[in-house]
Amino acid sequence: MKYNSFMLHNFKNIPLLQSVSSEIIEAIEIVGSVLPFKTNNYVIDNLIDWGKVPDDPMFKLTFPQKEMLIPEHYQEMKLVINNGADKAAIKDAANKIRLKLNPHPAGQLEHNVPMIEGERLYGMQHKYRQTVLFFPSQGQTCHAYCTFCFRWPQFVGMDDLKFASKEAEHLVEYVKTHKEVTDVLFTGGDPLIMKTKHLEAYIRPLLDANIPNLQNIRIGSKALGYWPYRFLTDSDAEDLLILFEDVKRAGKHLAFMAHFNHPVELSTNAVAEAIQCILKTGAVIRTQSPVLKHINDSAEVWADMLKKQVALGCVPYYMFVARNTGAQHYFSVPLVEAWRIFRETYQSVSGVCRTLRGPSMSCLPGKVQILGVADVKNEKVMAFRMIQGRNPDWAARPFFAKFDEEAIWYTDLKPAFDEEKFFFTDELNEILTPEEVESDFETLD
Repeated sequence: MKYNSFMLHNFKNIPLLQSVSSEIIEAIEIVGSVLPFKTNNYVIDNLIDWGKVPDDPMFKLTFPQKEMLIPEHYQEMKLVINNGADKAAIKDAANKIRLKLNPHPAGQLEHNVPMIEGERLYGMQHKYRQTVLFFPSQGQTCHAYCTFCFRWPQFVGMDDLKFASKEAEHLVEYVKTHKEVTDVLFTGGDPLIMKTKHLEAYIRPLLDANIPNLQNIRIGSKALGYWPYRFLTDSDAEDLLILFEDVKRAGKHLAFMAHFNHPVELSTNAVAEAIQCILKTGAVIRTQSPVLKHINDSAEVWADMLKKQVALGCVPYYMFVARNTGAQHYFSVPLVEAWRIFRETYQSVSGVCRTLRGPSMSCLPGKVQILGVADVKNEKVMAFRMIQGRNPDWAARPFFAKFDEEAIWYTDLKPAFDEEKFFFTDELNEILTPEEVESDFETLD
């Protein structure tokens, strides 16, 4: 299959859209002017049930919806576009809204960027001790965009909001000098949008350097879900699989971090074949997704997805919570509801599927897992623990918050048992401003 992409400038050429209402088309144009929009022929032909549009989950996952902007922002953009504004004016109006959507949550831009000899390496992030994230400059797009994506600023043409790096030498130097680093995660965008020769230019120096502390190379990608032909029939598919094999030959573990958000993404012959091709290289495929309203907010969907993943040889890894950025208001479910979905999913699958961890919030302090709801000392509380923390000593630390059935993010929570603050607050205040600790988001005003 030949890859064909569709974005704002050409999406009306999609034949299957001819039966869709004008209101839906208008919403795609308006919302897609603020949040990134890109899909492709594989998604359109194989993953979307057009008889169920606009309610089909894969349609909502890949096509902007009116409700993904708050009403005030939607009307602002509608007025600008309908008044015949030029491209510059539309972009200016969109950028003003984008800056109100918390484009870099969890301190990505301010606090996660590492340094070498006083120079900030803006194509890298180092939040957790063992893992460095690397953003190849050629990988700052995807085969298709997810409407919930927390990395949406990478795709909207605001260069000051992008992470990208061409500096493989800096990556090697940083990993060499930081002995605590065991993992390098290539992310984006999607690093597999790149030609293999470009990806190899980043991975090969790491292998050639033979860095003792480097144990795992991870690749975060949505390609299996949105373009499995990357591993089957693309012109350099074979070269890509050889590169994966070379990682194994160099004595490193290759972890393929696959993003699947709905069981239908696992239903085609192409994705099944692509998964087998990857596994034959010695790589391990670990799967992850946020729990998303309108997409997968039911235990039945999650159980189905986990069973399909395991049957295909994948390892369920993370259930996340929708991040506090972009269209969070559209996709988020209350933390209590996310935990209920996780719990009921566990109850309906066997142990081989229970490698899934979560629900987890990737927020300023770290990865915070919702453990559940309990009655302690005659108080109904919510229990949490740190899976990862900015301070490694925070890992596996439990803590409690007052029960709040409407809370969707950790900043909505209050400490239980009349405590004034959570155990990490003081130390976090030493790193961040009090305003950041207290809010961790920009209001949608």
